[in-house]
Amino acid sequence: MAKQKMVVKLSLDDAKKRTKALKTAVTMDGILSVTIDGDKLVAIGEGTDVITLTTLLRRKLGYADLISVTSENKGEEKKEQKIGEIKNMHPVNYPYQYSYPYQFPYVYHDNSYGQKFYSTV
Repeated sequence: MAKQKMVVKLSLDDAKKRTKALKTAVTMDGILSVTIDGDKLVAIGEGTDVITLTTLLRRKLGYADLISVTSENKGEEKKEQKIGEIKNMHPVNYPYQYSYPYQFPYVYHDNSYGQKFYSTV
């Protein structure tokens, strides 16, 4: 997985809230580094859920707004993925499912005397 840089805007009024924000962000799985720039928390992680991070910060601090999520690719080529472009896609053919008609074990007869009865085949 690629590293992601997440920027979350917080209302950091005092040092206690800054400490609480740092502790909350660091406890997330996959977070590699966390810094605070003014009222923004910048977290770099790999395989982290950004929505979960923002939700945790909202629960702890009361206000958190997700500003941006970018991919951190240092020295690697950026691969552009076009939505809707399908390469070498073959249609899937499902085999026809044969079904046999259900046959009743009994046949309904009406004889010339007006009697109606069922008999086996």
